Amino acid sequence: MEEAVKLLKSFNNTKFDQTVEVAIRTGIDARQADQNIRGSVVLPHGLGKPVRVIVFAKGDQADAARAAGADEVGGADLAEKIKNGWLDFDVCIAAPDMMGIVGPLGKILGPRGLMPSPRAGTVTPDVGRAVREYKAGKVEFRNDSSGNIHAPVGKLSFDEQKLVENIRTFVEHIQGMRPASVKGQFIKGVTISATMSPGIRVAV
Repeated sequence: MEEAVKLLKSFNNTKFDQTVEVAIRTGIDARQADQNIRGSVVLPHGLGKPVRVIVFAKGDQADAARAAGADEVGGADLAEKIKNGWLDFDVCIAAPDMMGIVGPLGKILGPRGLMPSPRAGTVTPDVGRAVREYKAGKVEFRNDSSGNIHAPVGKLSFDEQKLVENIRTFVEHIQGMRPASVKGQFIKGVTISATMSPGIRVAV
């Protein structure tokens, strides 16, 4: 992993700070519901960019979300804003009692990967904690139809050790989510890349 990160940083020849991504090829059968992988993990060194978080909450939970640093907090008014085309945010969190308002937004938020979900930890009674975690560098992930998992793990400007620790944290978290019904090898390959770089295969 250390060698792969060192090689990746040698490709840093652009004028902008490239995002580093990890891609994991798994042995799951994505057609089987019990083998699909979805969740979130807090990376030790964050993502190196501000994360815009909105929250559907009211009362004390709305106050907690604002205190934790949410960029926008609301209810029906916020839903209306999204229906009118506003999507200037990275994460959407909802208190459970707000899902009646959030549910109809599924057609807009779902295809963009922004729909709150209990499995991802974005439907939660503790909205303040969720906001703090995402602001600190929490990453959501889910496998695609081929069983691959992609996620950002930092910026190319990070020092090598921080990138290594973020990538290791992510890969080890996925390893720990192996579905019981998967036969044979679970993680078949790990590749890291930056926005404008070739992919580098990492031994695991």
